[in-house]
Amino acid sequence: MISEHLSGVEGVSIFPVISLLVFFLFFAAAIIWALRLDKKYIARMGNLPLEQNFENKNNLEIKDEVIQ
Repeated sequence: MISEHLSGVEGVSIFPVISLLVFFLFFAAAIIWALRLDKKYIARMGNLPLEQNFENKNNLEIKDEVIQ
């Protein structure tokens, strides 16, 4: 049904090419960005969930009070 409607549209064959190009450019940019990140930043973000600082302790205490 959709293909019948789209077959009447002039130049509809360019949309798959544009979609593939946008898809490729987005992921190429994401890979380049990830490779250029500072290694210290990556290590800090990787250890972030494991850190127990004052703010995290307060949040855990608040959650425990709400649950109980």
